[in-house]
Amino acid sequence: MTTTAVEVRRFGHSDLSQIRQTLLDVHQDAYADDMTDFDERFPWFVDHWGSNPGFSCVIGYDGTEPVGFAYGAPAASGREWWREHLQEAPDDPSTFAVSELMVRPQWRKTGTADRLHAALLSDRAEALAVLLVDPDHPKVEALYVGWGYTRVGYRQPFPDSPNFAVMVMSLRAGARNHNGDT
Repeated sequence: MTTTAVEVRRFGHSDLSQIRQTLLDVHQDAYADDMTDFDERFPWFVDHWGSNPGFSCVIGYDGTEPVGFAYGAPAASGREWWREHLQEAPDDPSTFAVSELMVRPQWRKTGTADRLHAALLSDRAEALAVLLVDPDHPKVEALYVGWGYTRVGYRQPFPDSPNFAVMVMSLRAGARNHNGDT
């Protein structure tokens, strides 16, 4: 299996009813061996994120088989996850929050995650991308670092969730990133 066989399709807020079950099915397969009580609430998260008018989702297909997805939405101005971890906000704090990136086990380590992530962010107007990653998965965090994210702190959004690492990345070439570098 190679990523060249994977076709990436884009979806938005108005498509949620069409893609919801696909997202749930991919999640079920991706977490089949490691489902926690927190993961059991995934349908709520799909509905929550999908209700945002700016919701954006990409799903990868190998033929008719969904192999993975990535989705998120613009963060509400002034309520970005990274704000509490930085002393000074960047000149342009507009942020796209990457909520989920998931690949079914059979398609892992094929470049599919990278392709889905890149497709999700390829046409974003925001200056920054932010995501949360479970620090108990250092290989996943290292993957995000390789893509250009930097850990800026930790956040536990729900009492039963992990204390996630907050990771931020500049989406603009040559723009000042969250560390003040160009």
